[in-house]
Amino acid sequence: MKNTLVVLSVAALLASGMAIAQTPQPSPSPKPATLNQRRENQQDRIANGVRSGQLTAGETRRLEGREANLNRNIRADRRANGGRLTRQERRNVNRRQNRVSRSIYRDKHNAAHQPR
Repeated sequence: MKNTLVVLSVAALLASGMAIAQTPQPSPSPKPATLNQRRENQQDRIANGVRSGQLTAGETRRLEGREANLNRNIRADRRANGGRLTRQERRNVNRRQNRVSRSIYRDKHNAAHQPR
């Protein structure tokens, strides 16, 4: 009886240890989107807004102009730094992309719609 109790205790400890070892570990946070991925995502959002009629012609022209201006600045900064952006330039680009993203959202969700 005493041996059975010891064996059951050891088995319970081993089983609990194995359960802890098999607990899924949290996956590492995903890598942030690159500048090119983000640019493509925002272009897709603009295109979807045009297709659905949520963006007027004027809103689309303004958003595309802002995107084009940002892309020209990125190219110029990269040319000036041997193909790379400095940390400060990346921060600036990210800030500007955030602003454009907010503008896309606001323009798609305002009362103005393109007639179909």
